[in-house]
Amino acid sequence: MASHRRAFLTATAVGAPGTSPATAADPLPRPTTAPAALAELLDGNRRYATDHSRHPDESRRLRRQLALAQRPFAVIVGCIDSRVPPELVFDQGLGDLLCMRTAGEVLDEAVLASIQYGVEELRIPLVLVLGHERCGAVAATLAHLETGAPVPGHLALLVDEITPAARRTHALPGDWAEHTMTAHTAWVRDAIRADPAFTSAHVVAARLDLDTGLVTLLP
Repeated sequence: MASHRRAFLTATAVGAPGTSPATAADPLPRPTTAPAALAELLDGNRRYATDHSRHPDESRRLRRQLALAQRPFAVIVGCIDSRVPPELVFDQGLGDLLCMRTAGEVLDEAVLASIQYGVEELRIPLVLVLGHERCGAVAATLAHLETGAPVPGHLALLVDEITPAARRTHALPGDWAEHTMTAHTAWVRDAIRADPAFTSAHVVAARLDLDTGLVTLLP
C-alpha cells in the first residue's frame, strides 16, 4: 500500500531458535544504516511537529507479515512520560522501533539486555536516547537534593541514577532541571557507547521539546 514506507519482510525471525529469516517481495525499503535510520527518525519527527503525521505501517497486511518476524530499524531508549511515546514522536508504526522506556531513561540490567537483543540479534544499527523537558524523574531528583526528604521505595533508584548529573550541573546558570536532563541523557548515551555489547551500533542522544514537538540531537 502507498502509505507504507518500509518493508519488514527480510526480517530476523523471533520465534524458535534456528528459524530462518522471513522473506517476501516488497518494493518499500527500510533503513539499514545508522545515518539512514537517524534521517528517517528526524523526518518523522518533523511530520509529527508540524501536524503532518502519517501514522504509517498499521495495515492488516503488515500485521500479518510482522506476526512471522520483525526487523525494527532503531532502538529508542526513552522516558515513560505519557507525552513522549516514540512511535508518535517519530511518526513510525508497527515493526519500526524497538522501544525501552523507564522514568528518566534510567538504565538497569533489563534495559541493557533489551538493547543488546536489538543490536546483536535484530542487528539494529542505531540507538537513540531520548530525553525531554519537564521530566518528572528529574524534578523528583532536584526536590530531593533541595529538601533532603527521603525518597520512598523503588523511586530511590531513579534519584540515585540522576543525582550525579544534577550535582555536575548545579552551578551552571539557567534552568537546573534542563541542565540536569541534558547531562543525564548524554551520560546514558555515553554509558551505552562505552559498553562493548553495543559497539556495532551508532548511539546518539536527543531532546524532545514538549512545546514544539521537535527533537534535537545533543552534542
